[in-house]
Amino acid sequence: MNETNNKDNIILIGMPGAGKSTVGVLLAKAMTYNFLDTDISIQRREKRQLYEIINERGLDAFIEIENAVLSRLEVDGCIIATGGSAVYGGEAMAHLREIGTVVYIRLSLAEIERRIKNITTRGIAMKQGSSLADLYKERTPLYEKYADIIVDGEGTTIEECVAQIMKALGE
Repeated sequence: MNETNNKDNIILIGMPGAGKSTVGVLLAKAMTYNFLDTDISIQRREKRQLYEIINERGLDAFIEIENAVLSRLEVDGCIIATGGSAVYGGEAMAHLREIGTVVYIRLSLAEIERRIKNITTRGIAMKQGSSLADLYKERTPLYEKYADIIVDGEGTTIEECVAQIMKALGE
């Protein structure tokens, strides 16, 4: 997996509620990697919650901020859990693919809807009037486009998902 030193990261992408952060922490422990949640990086930089950024600055500004933060990441030996909207940033995704292996945690729309309880405080980057179904339809092709590895998280425990990722990585 480690062709070069600067590609020694695992980047998790997927819909909100896919478990990127939860899986990421356990994967980091299992692989003895560091862990980075890019949503937290954005919140720290902007000094407010994601939903506040989206409400105050708008969706396009949030996506620009996210793209800027992700495209400048300089880490090594790290599991990176991205926000679900990371795939809207072409510059960010190109950079992430240069510094690591991109893993898409795939779930069905029904499972995503079951897991997500409060869209408004979750900080989900979506257009006014859009539904989770609209978002799922819009983003799924992007997740598939950028993924080096696709892991099916449907009907699995967090530990099983971690094991699937490690197996796919050859760990």
